[in-house]
Amino acid sequence: MNSNVIPASALIPHFTLSPKQEFTPSAKANLLAQERCSDAFRLLSETDNQHMFIAEYFGCNRKRTIEALIDAHGVFSPQFLVQNEHKEPIWTQSSSSDPKPLAAKQHKYRYLSGSIRKTDLVGRFNSESKVYEPGLLATCHYLFICADSLWKREPLWDLLLEILDKQTYHVHSQLAELPLNCKIVLIGSSHQYGSCWLGEPSFSRHFPLLGELINEMDLDEHSVDDYCHWLAGIFTDLNIQLENNALQLLLLFCAKLADHQLRLSLMATNIEHLLAQAKAYGRSERISHQALAHSIAMLNQRHNASERLSEQNFDDLFINLPTQDEVIGQINGLTVIENAEFSYGEPARITASVHYGDGEVADIERKSELGGNIHAKGMMILSACLYRIFGKDAPLHLNANIVFEQSYQEIDGDSASLAEYCCLISAIAEKPINQSLAATGAIDQFGNVQAIGGVNEKIEGFFKLCKRRGLTGNQGVIIPCSNMQQLNLHQDVIDAVTEGLFSIYQVKHIDEAVEILMQLPAGSADEDNQFPDESLYGLVQSRLENLAGYQEEEPSLFARLLDKFKISS
Repeated sequence: MNSNVIPASALIPHFTLSPKQEFTPSAKANLLAQERCSDAFRLLSETDNQHMFIAEYFGCNRKRTIEALIDAHGVFSPQFLVQNEHKEPIWTQSSSSDPKPLAAKQHKYRYLSGSIRKTDLVGRFNSESKVYEPGLLATCHYLFICADSLWKREPLWDLLLEILDKQTYHVHSQLAELPLNCKIVLIGSSHQYGSCWLGEPSFSRHFPLLGELINEMDLDEHSVDDYCHWLAGIFTDLNIQLENNALQLLLLFCAKLADHQLRLSLMATNIEHLLAQAKAYGRSERISHQALAHSIAMLNQRHNASERLSEQNFDDLFINLPTQDEVIGQINGLTVIENAEFSYGEPARITASVHYGDGEVADIERKSELGGNIHAKGMMILSACLYRIFGKDAPLHLNANIVFEQSYQEIDGDSASLAEYCCLISAIAEKPINQSLAATGAIDQFGNVQAIGGVNEKIEGFFKLCKRRGLTGNQGVIIPCSNMQQLNLHQDVIDAVTEGLFSIYQVKHIDEAVEILMQLPAGSADEDNQFPDESLYGLVQSRLENLAGYQEEEPSLFARLLDKFKISS
């Protein structure tokens, strides 16, 4: 068996749950893997005049996170705002019935977002009844505020920073300034935190505590059971239960969200939406494997309109991309098309042509302004790699053109550099490439194949095309070895690999890839940097020498006659 072939068992993550384990929600479970944020909130409760910024991620459930922080680390001592003998408002831990307190801590926390008003923060003074109606700064131990909502109201943003500067706030001319006794927690993005830190001189003084939330859990640090306790909070909120085989399928979905076999996603809102839809499809609070699988399939179907149009173009042969036979200087590369909420893989035909020249490897995508900067960098690395192998002793006397055929939009990224290198080698050596195979991977100057993004989408994109045309057992995909931990493929791909109808190869070096694609040993250079004549690189070297004019000159007619009639002594 080819050692580069990946077995079906490695194409999907595997999870082991404790038998008969009861999974229950808790504040600790809801803060799974959020040690940074938990530590910052604990410090918030134990320090004076220090406030906090929570940097969240897309898909975070703010409500559940806030409640978990409050339950796990909140500190709530009785607090009353009273006037002393000098009629100055002060905070104290005890109150007397005479005089009546101006305010008291009535809420553990409150969360403000949307249209925030000044009175929400500081309250107001009723001129008729001469009574202070306290705001949330006076009635809450912790006040959580959406940073984006506050930014949209610039006067309120300036007011908050002024209050934090003075540690007091003014409500009305008939009321003395009130002392601040509330912990402020802003919730926003890491980008917002960085902008505030750089743009607001007083921000770093008042918000030194950063609680950065992470969007995935590492199975090297926490167990699958820990994650299921975290999921239990979602199950409780949605009032659902999962059958055991449905729970395994949900874990696979969460691993795919995290794009890693050893990590599970903490994007709670995405998981909540999927489970709520499965509950509706199954018409039951007990979700089965069938209902969840149907929910996942329909989730993809609702977003894959552009993918279906792309597939139609291949099926109608509007896009020329062969998946059988052999062609010189042509290879199937793999790309990912990303929309705002959905991404899918799309094969792309890459071709290369070579001729005598001054050693330039031309990127037609770049010259036509359809190639991005990272793609251009990948092409430069490809050229450097070629020169490292074949141009150590003399310049290369060839020009090459490499292009993505039938591409009409910008191409960026370096994940096609492995395929482009193999295509170029094929064109130089005049050795055909098996069109049943596709390749993806980035390369460095030393020929090592490096990881790329969207590996699952790329594999599945080529697999779907091959399946529609009929699986032959010769089709497959070459990927970087370093991407194996990202594999989480659809069951159709796994079944085809198990039955020997489709293959996935992993490579660490460009030499392994060219050998798979062209069924010829790459060859190793000797001490004179010469490759064996029968090897692939030997063919490349011979072609390059011919282009440079290094081949032995054919003897003249007079020389051949002398040699023919030469008499040995």
